[in-house]
Parts: sequence; structure tokens; C-alpha cells
Amino acid sequence: MPTPDGLLPTAEVIRLLHTADWHLGATLQGWSREAEHRDALAQLVAIARERAVDAVIVAGDVFDSLNPSADAQRLLYDTLRDLRVACPHARIALVAGNHDPAARLEAPRALFEMADVVSIGAFARRDGAFDARAHLSPIRDASGRIGAHLLALPYPRAVDLPVTSGGGASAVREAYREAVESARREIGAAPLIVTGHLHVAGALESEGSERRILVGGEHALPSDMFSPDIAYVALGHLHRPQSVDRETIRYSGSLIPMSKTEIGYAHGVSIVDVDDSGAVVVQHAPIIRPVRHLRAPATGALSVIELETALGALDLDASAPMDAWPFAHLAIRVDGPAVGLKAELDAICEKFPLRVVSTSVERPQAPAAAPTPLRLAERKPTELFREAFEQAHGVAPTDNHFDFFERLLQEA
Repeated sequence: MPTPDGLLPTAEVIRLLHTADWHLGATLQGWSREAEHRDALAQLVAIARERAVDAVIVAGDVFDSLNPSADAQRLLYDTLRDLRVACPHARIALVAGNHDPAARLEAPRALFEMADVVSIGAFARRDGAFDARAHLSPIRDASGRIGAHLLALPYPRAVDLPVTSGGGASAVREAYREAVESARREIGAAPLIVTGHLHVAGALESEGSERRILVGGEHALPSDMFSPDIAYVALGHLHRPQSVDRETIRYSGSLIPMSKTEIGYAHGVSIVDVDDSGAVVVQHAPIIRPVRHLRAPATGALSVIELETALGALDLDASAPMDAWPFAHLAIRVDGPAVGLKAELDAICEKFPLRVVSTSVERPQAPAAAPTPLRLAERKPTELFREAFEQAHGVAPTDNHFDFFERLLQEA
């Protein structure tokens, strides 16, 4: 039974820390995010230690680009070292997301194995069939008892998908069906944890920060592709912490805001308890935001004249180092010409210890002019035919269609 804090007793279960979408190496309008990442990852390590987790699962987008910097790679290795010290027996697993260099994540495999870290960049096959053993690993508690198994599946690239007649969603569904059935042949009915770096239909995405991914030509995939016998699906790609369809299909969300649309998110990690029967309890563990993200104003928009007063009212620390300055997103109302607007905003903002990373300009909406009605006699027959054809079929008529229409006009 769950304890008062909503979690199952740790002595009887396997406890997971599910995280994703670190995007190491990311910048925001040219500003480095390394200090934020280091702070957030230190909090993640502390949570893993305090919760005595048996596994740490990173469900893709470890890096922000296919060619991560040396600093970004160093930060990953430092974090893996710290996790291993904090949780000596824990299974640590990384899977590639759509941002990640799959081959680069797998390249240090020999060294990762020495640290008991699993890193999966691509779907493995042997003799044409899915190789479950390359993706499957046990999750043990502190006593060494196996309480669950992890099936670590990365972002499915087109080359990873089987050929099917039903399109992209069908191919991904078949890839997951084959993977889960192969795992079941190895582990029987034991609790199974599966990863995925996908957009599952029904989940809420973040405008402007999450790159739309086409998996086999599909943008979003149905949640019923995850069979009911999977104890927990650890998802990555979408930055908002959320469950989809059922509590056990979950996005942990990113550690820090990646754009202004994520200012209001409760970033953190998911702590997941799984007992021997496969029953699951999930709890969100928040990450305290290392750097503030401010919208000025909180709602609506300001005139340029109002901006300096609004910024002066914020609780800003002029003695803080620059990498601790808040990121600011401005909404400016302009009633007339905006010549020299950027220079005006820069002159005001440079007086304050903040970093402006986005500016939206709002203008009053002019009333829409009423369309001038046209008499039928003023319209060309071919124009009317084109409009009617597009309305009926959703596409423009071809030259052949116009030829047939002209013949009908001549015969009429």
C-alpha cells in the first residue's frame, strides 16, 4: 500500500527517477545555459540520493545538437560520475532523442559499461530480428533483488522501423510490439519499464521550443501502441511534465525552461515506484529554477515609456554574477511607427541586471474593412469554377479540368 506521501514503501518496490530533455549545450539568444544546467543536474543528483532510487532513466535529448560541445559532453560525464557516487547500485540508462548524435552516445560504451551505465543510440537487430538483449537490463534494489526490467528504446529513426503497409504510425507500433514481445520472451511476466522519445497524441506541446518530429511520416502517435502489460512508459521529447491517457505513460518534462512558453511549467523529475505485481505510484519532484525567467509585464503589454518603471519594480540583484541574471521576455505595445525601437529598449534594459532574450511587439488592431460585394455578372465563370472546385475537393483544378469546363461552356 502507498505510504502517506503517496509512494510505495521503498523496501518492497523498485524506485525509478525518470528524467528527459536535458538539452545540454543549449543557448538562449546566444546566452549560455551551462550554469543553469549544472545547478539543475546537481539538484537531480541530490534527489536521486535522497530518494534512494534504484534506476535513473534519461529518456532522450541528452544534448541539444547533433554536434555537442566539449563542455556539454564534460557536463554529461560529470553528472554520470556524480550519480554513480550518489547511487552506487542504481541502473543508469541514457537513450538517444531526436536532438542527440546516436552514434556518439554509443561510442563510449566500453567505458560506460565499466561504470554500469547503459547508453542506447539506435534499435539493435540480429539476423533481421529485434535484439532484445541489447536493450534489456535488470533493475535491482539495494539488496541485489531484481524487481523490474528496463527496455531502453531510443527515438525511432526511419532506418529503425520495419516495413509495413499501414504508414508511419503502423511501423512504430510494429517496432514497439516486436520489442516488447522479444523482451517478454526473456523476462516472462516480470514488471517491464519501457522508454520512448516520441510525441504521443493527446499530450500538450510547447510552442517554439520542441522540434516537431516525424516518425515514419507521423507527428503524433497513439498511446495505445504501449501494451497494457507495460508497468511504466518513460517518455521524452515534450517539455511539460504530464501523463497521457493513463498515469503510467508519462513525460517527466525538461529540467529548465527552454523557451518563453515554458515559463509557467513546474519543471522537475518523476519518481516512480513499481512493486512486484507491476502496480505503480508516480510523484513529481520539482527542480528549483536556478535562473529566473521573467515576463514584463506578467500579462498584457507595456509602452516603452512604462518599461523602465516596470523593470525597476522587479526584485533584481545588481551584485549577482551575469550567469545568474534573470532572462527577460518583453511584451511592448507600439501605437505608431517603431523606428528606433530596439535602440530605445536596449538603452533602458542595459540599466538593469537582466538578459533580454525575446521581445514581442503588439500593435492595435485596425478594424477590418467590410468586403465589397461583387455581383455575379462581375465574376468570370472560370473563377467561380475554380472556387467551387477547391471548396468541394480541397485542391485546385488542373489544366485538364479547366479544358473540360471550357468545352462545357461552349456547348451550353
